[in-house]
Amino acid sequence: MNFAAKLAAVAAVSVAALGSSGALAQDSTITEFRIGLLGGENEADRLRNNQCLVDRFEELLGVPVKLFPAADYAGTIEGLKGGNLDYAELGASGYAAIYLADPEAVEPVLTTKQVDGATGYHSIMVSRSDSGIETLEDMKGKRLGYADPNSTSGYLVPSVAFDKMGINADEYFASATFSGGHEQNVLAVVNGDVDGGVTWSSGVGEWEEGYTSGNLRKMVDKGMIDMTQLNEVWRSPLIPNGPLVLRSSLPQDVKEKIIASLKDMVQDDPECFYSAQAGEYADYVEVDHSFYETIVEARRRKIEAAKAN
Repeated sequence: MNFAAKLAAVAAVSVAALGSSGALAQDSTITEFRIGLLGGENEADRLRNNQCLVDRFEELLGVPVKLFPAADYAGTIEGLKGGNLDYAELGASGYAAIYLADPEAVEPVLTTKQVDGATGYHSIMVSRSDSGIETLEDMKGKRLGYADPNSTSGYLVPSVAFDKMGINADEYFASATFSGGHEQNVLAVVNGDVDGGVTWSSGVGEWEEGYTSGNLRKMVDKGMIDMTQLNEVWRSPLIPNGPLVLRSSLPQDVKEKIIASLKDMVQDDPECFYSAQAGEYADYVEVDHSFYETIVEARRRKIEAAKAN
C-alpha cells in the first residue's frame, strides 16, 4: 500500500478505550473534561507536560479532568470525531481529517504565535551531520522517514511539496517509511535507520537549541539529541500552526472559560504554557476554520488522489 492510500485508510483506526459514541446537540452541563494527547512522544513525558492543564482546568470547571494519551495521531482524531474527547491540540492536517469526516465535531479556537509574530511553523528534514547529506538532492536514492500519516509536517506538507517539485517519492527515495511519530523519526535518523526524516519546528532561533519550539526543541530539552549530530536538509514554506480545538457540543460557557483561561495562562503560568506547547511562544491567538482551509483542501486532494489510485 502506498503512502497516499495509507492516508485514506487511516480513518479506520480508533482507540478502543475512547469508545465511539458522541452527541450533536449542545450539552447543558458536563461531569468531566477529557483532554486528548497526540501520539509521537513518550507517554510519560506527555502526561507530565500536560498535568498542569489538568490542575488548571479542574479548578476552573469544578469537574474531574482526564488525560487520554493516544498511541498515534489517529487515536486522538477518532476520539474527537466520536465526541469522546472535549479538547486537544492538533496539527492542521489532523484538524482537516476531523472536518472532512464531520464539520460539526470540533471547533478550532486558538493557535500559537511564534516569538517572531508568525502564526506558522515548518516541516524540516534532518540528516546525520556525518552522512554527507546536506540538500534534498543528496537524499536521492536514500531512505526517508515520515513521522505519522496524520501529521501535517511529518507527512502531508512534505509529500505535497515533493509533488509540486516533480518528485515522485516512491521513485526518488530508496524507501519511505513511517516511524510512528516525530521523536521516533528523529531518533531513526540519529540511529541510522533512515537517512533523512521530517519533523516540526518553529525554524526560529538558534539551531543548537533546536530552535525556539517544536519537536527538535523538546528533544533537546529532554537531552535526547545534540543538534551538532544533525543537518537541516530542507524546510517547507510556513505551515499554519495547529489549532487547539473544543468539542462543538460543549456548553458555551465551558468553551468561553477554557479559551479565556488559556489566554490568561500565557502571563499567569508561563511554565505551563512552555510545557504544554513544547517551547517558547509569544501568545495564543484566536482562529476559526478559515485559518485552515488551505490545509483542509490539501488533505482532501490527497485522499481523492489515493482513491483514484
